Amino acid sequence: MTVNRAISSFAGFMMMLSLGLAHYTGQVDLSHMSWLWLGAFVGANMFQMGFTGFCPAASIMRALGMKDSDGGSCSA
Repeated sequence: MTVNRAISSFAGFMMMLSLGLAHYTGQVDLSHMSWLWLGAFVGANMFQMGFTGFCPAASIMRALGMKDSDGGSCSA
């Protein structure tokens, strides 16, 4: 695992953990649809990208004609 992938996995895990803890302590209610689910979705994508190397956002941006860099966190 590269540093970029490890950072993506860690950041995604921390996003999902913070939402889970906020729900557990009663600060937010994740049982109803809200914009917090967008944060959960982004966190889950970052977490899986760290392990699989597949980044949906990178695929969409490539389809729009953007070029890959020499080494970014979503360049796989």
